[in-house]
Amino acid sequence: MIVGVISDTHGLLRKEVLANLKNCNLIIHAGDIGNIKLLRDLENIAKVKAVRGNCDKDIESLDIKEKEILNVLGKKIYLIHNIKDKDIDLKNQDFDIVIYGHSHKLSITKERNTIYINPGSVGPKRFKLPTTMVKLYIDSNEEVLNIIDNELIKFEDIYVEIINI
Repeated sequence: MIVGVISDTHGLLRKEVLANLKNCNLIIHAGDIGNIKLLRDLENIAKVKAVRGNCDKDIESLDIKEKEILNVLGKKIYLIHNIKDKDIDLKNQDFDIVIYGHSHKLSITKERNTIYINPGSVGPKRFKLPTTMVKLYIDSNEEVLNIIDNELIKFEDIYVEIINI
């Protein structure tokens, strides 16, 4: 399964981002979406799971929560915009992956058995930060993995691809 992970679009959906999401089975958006149209455009590509960010006041009418717990092929994922706003102690949970945004800075780390991913931002440029997104390959076969041009980070049966836009 291929999961596209983006954050902090702030209403901007670049054609390069769309191109990188086209083969995804699921798109995860870690907040600061910007507008409803952007979500609808993503839904035309794949199923979308999203959380609301601090700049998403205009889309409060939608049923988008501030945090979500997802199960993707048996992987337990905690999704939140600003990791500082979490209401649980992540170290005492059994999450395989924690996905967050807000800082616009790409970060991929592993603590204990949990992978922490901030895909960075694919929205408007902020300071001198690069524009980045991530793809997760969960239980993907070698055939799929062999055609990837970017660097892959391997965490047991999860591969993480960093994409610079």
